[in-house]
Amino acid sequence: MNASSRLRKAIDEAYPQLVSISDSNAATPPAPGKWSPKQVIGHLIDSASNNHQRFVRANFTDDLIFAGYDQEKWVLLGDYANAPWSSLLTLWREFNLQIARVMDATPASVRDLLRTRHNLHQVAWSSVPEDQPATLGYFMSDYIDHLEHHLAQIG
Repeated sequence: MNASSRLRKAIDEAYPQLVSISDSNAATPPAPGKWSPKQVIGHLIDSASNNHQRFVRANFTDDLIFAGYDQEKWVLLGDYANAPWSSLLTLWREFNLQIARVMDATPASVRDLLRTRHNLHQVAWSSVPEDQPATLGYFMSDYIDHLEHHLAQIG
């Protein structure tokens, strides 16, 4: 299954379960020091925001060098804990459907190109050693692995 189909499948499977969670339950962390479902989805929105631009930019560069971000600070600043659950879910779903369209529009020659310059040892969920080549296709798949990991925390 290609990355865009896999992403759409993850969205289609998770969304009905997520919308069945009440706003008050979505605001409740599972344990002290853990993110609530709202904050997890907020983190996935931040991830979508960062990775959307990474995937687009990688179509026009020879490397896979991307800025990182401090996920804890982003979740705090996004104030996801106080956002309406339905709004967060809509944004998360639509943003990821757009990412799937970007994945579809990325030519195989770009997606599968081995890039020797990358920082996926720093920004990927499952890192690639700096001295090994990487592909945008790997990074796209890694994005979905990360998304599925966090959805499993909620479900």
